[in-house]
Parts: sequence; structure tokens; C-alpha cells
Amino acid sequence: MTQPLPKILPVNELKNTASIMKTCLESPVPIVITKNGYGEAVMMSIKLYEEMFALVQAASLINAGLDEIDKGAVPVDGKDFFNSMRNKYGE
Repeated sequence: MTQPLPKILPVNELKNTASIMKTCLESPVPIVITKNGYGEAVMMSIKLYEEMFALVQAASLINAGLDEIDKGAVPVDGKDFFNSMRNKYGE
């Protein structure tokens, strides 16, 4: 699956804030703000930010788990883990 390319807006187009906000809310990708042809900032909706932040957090946790396994930790089956959590903390 290919992801759409980011939208690019020159900084001088930020004057029309209502239009920019609408574009942010409708865009499935961040909007890159450029100055003199170079990227300077990124704008996105809160929804997109939260989705991207959640992906970064998930990747970080997965990498931490893989690092633990590389250091000798024994992997735990997912069903066993959730059953032990239910037993420990209730449903």
C-alpha cells in the first residue's frame, strides 16, 4: 500500500487560516510548510498527530521487547500474558 505524498505549502499561504485548518483536517498526511523552497515546519490535524504518535510509541515498545529478547529474556505467549494479567488484576 502506498502512502500519499505530503502536501507542501509556502509560508506566505498561511495567511488564510480558515482554509489551512480545513486542509489540515481533511489531509491524510502532514502538510510541509516551506520557506525559500526548504521545509521549515509541519502542520497536521490532532487526529493525525495522535495516530502517528501511537505508531511511534508502539514501535518503541516493540523494539524494547526485541532488545530484551536479544539480551536473553524469554518471550511469553500473548494468551498466557493476558490470562496472567486477568488473574492478577481481574477482568
